[in-house]
Amino acid sequence: MTPSALNTRRLSGALKVFFWNAVRIALGRPRQAAAFIRFLWWLRKSARRRAIWKRRGVQVPPIIIYSVTDRCNLACQGCYAQSFPQDEGTEFSAEDMRRMFKEARELGVSFFVLAGGEPLLRPELAGILAEFPEFIFLVFTNGLLLTDEWLSVLRRQPHIVPLLSLEGDRDMTDGRRGPGTYDKVQDAFVRLKRRGIFFGTSLTLTRTNFEMVTSAGLTRNLVQAGVKFFLYLEYTPTVEGTEGLVLAPDQRSAVRDILSSFRTGFPALFIAVPWDEDDVGGCLAAGRGFIHISAAGAVEPCPFAPFSDISLRDKPLREALRSNFLNEIRNRPELGRETGGGCVLWKERELVMSLLKQAKARSNPD
Repeated sequence: MTPSALNTRRLSGALKVFFWNAVRIALGRPRQAAAFIRFLWWLRKSARRRAIWKRRGVQVPPIIIYSVTDRCNLACQGCYAQSFPQDEGTEFSAEDMRRMFKEARELGVSFFVLAGGEPLLRPELAGILAEFPEFIFLVFTNGLLLTDEWLSVLRRQPHIVPLLSLEGDRDMTDGRRGPGTYDKVQDAFVRLKRRGIFFGTSLTLTRTNFEMVTSAGLTRNLVQAGVKFFLYLEYTPTVEGTEGLVLAPDQRSAVRDILSSFRTGFPALFIAVPWDEDDVGGCLAAGRGFIHISAAGAVEPCPFAPFSDISLRDKPLREALRSNFLNEIRNRPELGRETGGGCVLWKERELVMSLLKQAKARSNPD
C-alpha cells in the first residue's frame, strides 16, 4: 500500500471515530444526531466508491476544501486568503457548484469544508447545500452575516455546521478582525444556541493568543455559550512581517496534552490541525486526504498552496484528480512531513512551484 493510500485509510478510520463522537455530543438534539448517523452510513458508502475509483486510477480524497468566494466583509490582519492573488469576477456560478457537488458524490468524497472569503456572501449557497444532505458541510464564517433567514436554514438542514471564527477574548478578536466583531460573534452564539443549532468555533493559534485560546476558562465559557465543536488551526505566516505570530516550540509541544485534557473534560469535539493530521500520517494535502478548490475552480493541493495545473472549468473532477501536479506532490515524502510549525507546502513553495512547472510542461509538451 502506498503512503498516500495508507494516509487515506487512516483518515477514513479517524473520521468514523470522530463522527460517532459527534453523535454522542449531539444526543440532546435528535435531528442533529440523525444527520450524523446518516453521514456515518454515507461515510461507509463513499469509502467503497473511492476504492472503486482508485482501481480505475483516480485517487479521490475523503475531504474537499472549497473556497466559495474570495470576497469578505472583514479585512483581518494576516489573512492568508487575502494575501494570495484573487480572480475577481470568476467565482463558480450556482450551476457550477451543483455540478461539482454531484461529481464529488459520484466519486465518493465524504464531506466538504466551505471556506472563503466569507461563504455567506453567496446567498444562493443555502439552497444548493440543501440538495446534498448526504454530505456534512463545515462552513467557516465570521458570523456577522448569520441572519434570521440563515438560522432558519441551519435549523432545517443539520448537515450544515457553521464554525464561527474567534481569536480569543474581545481585545484579541477585535484587534485582528475589527472593532465590535467579538460582540457580534457572541450575539450569534446566543441566537444559534437559542435555536438549538449545532455549531462550532474556529480558533487560529498564534504565539500571542495561545495562552488565552487554549485556557480552560475560555473553553468552559464557549461550551456554556453552546459551542459543540472546537477547531484549532496553527497560524501559517503567508503575509510578510507576521512571522512573529508563529507558535513557539514549547507551545506546539503542549497542544496534544491540552487536547487530551479538553476531550475528557468538556462535552464537545476537539480537532487541531496539523496535530491530528500528524496522527494519520502527516500532511493530507494534494489528495492524500483533501484537495482545495478555489473560488474560480482551480484544483489546488491546499489553501496554503494556491498553485494549480488544472481547473474544474475545463475538466470534470475525476480528470482533475489525475493532475500531474497533485501526483508529483504525493510522490514527494519531504512534502508530507511534519515541519515544526507552519504548512510544509508553503515553506517549500519554491520546490512546489518547480513541480508545477514540470507538470505543466508534461501536459503541454509543445
